[in-house]
Amino acid sequence: MLTALQYLRSVIFTVLIYIWMLILGIVFLPWAIMAKEGARRACKVYARSVLRVMPWGLGIRPEIRGLVPTDEVVIAAKHQSFLDILMIFDAVPHPKFIMKRELLWTPIIGLYAKRLGCVPVDRGKKGAAIAKMVQDVAAEFSEPGQLIIYPQGTRVAPDAKANYKVGSAVLYGNLGYPCVPAATNVGLFWPRKGLMRRPGLAVVEFLDPIPPGVARDEFLITLEHAVETRSSALVAEGRGQ
Repeated sequence: MLTALQYLRSVIFTVLIYIWMLILGIVFLPWAIMAKEGARRACKVYARSVLRVMPWGLGIRPEIRGLVPTDEVVIAAKHQSFLDILMIFDAVPHPKFIMKRELLWTPIIGLYAKRLGCVPVDRGKKGAAIAKMVQDVAAEFSEPGQLIIYPQGTRVAPDAKANYKVGSAVLYGNLGYPCVPAATNVGLFWPRKGLMRRPGLAVVEFLDPIPPGVARDEFLITLEHAVETRSSALVAEGRGQ
């Protein structure tokens, strides 16, 4: 009975947040077209409102841990579901995401992503995609911001494994900024697939920065160890609730 009720709450919540996305997208559209700040403000309002309603709507309590980066950095984050996107976007002041190119054609999301300066990547072209990504990032960083990249390239369930791709190391090396790893356990409560949402404490944690200048192979080893070790600890914590 409780599971059925939670599923019903999950469905209703999901429908409502997409309706809310549409409403905000339309209301903020004139400002977003005229200025990037309008697009950023719309997305901030959306992320914050979803996160504030979520505890009583679903029983999921979002928590940010660690020192939130506010300078120009690369944030290399574990990606488990849409929830970690919302939490990171709400937490940092000027977020810009590396995103798959297909999202550009998504209503509302695609338009606002363009205005925010998010960088689309064609994941099927590998080397050419990385070169284009570096070029596009250099153009977008004419304005300060925090560049968020998911080094595994996709959403990964809490117990699944996926390789860390070279793109995050290339960006880190070319930009010359510190890299802030970010761990999470949100996939326990808001899975990457399906409508069921489960109550609990969903955490995104910003870890100690990796300073500029670390060699590519060493960087990838350091990044993977930091993110995977801490994410596993957060998942264990989440399961122990």
